[in-house]
Amino acid sequence: MAYILSIETATNVCSVAIHRDGALTAHQELFLEKSHSGLLTIMIDDLIDHCGIGINDLNAVALSEGPGSYTGLRIGASAAKGLAYSLEIPLIGVSTLEAMCRSVTLYDPKPILLCPMLDARRMEVYCLVANQDYEVIQEVHPHIVDQSSFLNILTDNKVVFFGNGASKCKEHIIHQNAFFIESVTPNAKHIGNLAYLKYKNDEFLDLAYFEPFYLKDFRPTQPRTL
Repeated sequence: MAYILSIETATNVCSVAIHRDGALTAHQELFLEKSHSGLLTIMIDDLIDHCGIGINDLNAVALSEGPGSYTGLRIGASAAKGLAYSLEIPLIGVSTLEAMCRSVTLYDPKPILLCPMLDARRMEVYCLVANQDYEVIQEVHPHIVDQSSFLNILTDNKVVFFGNGASKCKEHIIHQNAFFIESVTPNAKHIGNLAYLKYKNDEFLDLAYFEPFYLKDFRPTQPRTL
C-alpha cells in the first residue's frame, strides 16, 4: 500500500491531496492570494490527520513542478523537498500543464485537442497541446497570443482552451473550432494521479539538484514610485 502526498502551488490556488495506491483519499484547496507560505504546512498536517494516518506512513511526496508562478513553485518545492528529505522518501515531479489536462472530461466522440494555459503576464501564456488520450503533441512552451495563434491546429481540429491564461485569449483566438472552459485550475488531486504511475516505475527526482520548471528566468521588478 502506497500513500502519496501531492502539493500544487503553481498558481494562486494552493492545494494538497493524498492518494492511496493511485486512488484519491482526500484533498483540500484554497483560493486565497498569497496563502502558500503561511498555510501550506497547516493544510498538509490537517489532511494527514483527516486521513487517519501519520506522516511517517507517507511513501512519497509529489509536486507540481511547473511552469507557473516563480514564488509559488519555490514554496511548493521547498515544502516537498523538506518532507521527502526528512522522511527519507522519494520526491516525484509532475508537469503542471499535463496534470491540468486530467481535469477536463470530454464527451464528444470526435477527436478534440486540449490546450491548458497558464497566465504569463501581458499576452503571453505557458501552454502545451495534448490529444484526448493525454498524449502531448506540442511540448510546454511560452506563447504570445495574437489573431494567428494556433491556426495550424485549429484548421483541422476542435481545440479546448482552459486555465487562468485562456480567458484573456478569447478576443484573439476567434475560430469555429476554438472552445473555452472557465474555472479550470491546477489541482493536487490530478498531480497524484500521475505521480502514482511514476512511483510504480521508480521515476524519482534528485533531491539535491531538483529545481522547478520555471520556463523563463525570474526577473525582479522595481516597485512603482508615485
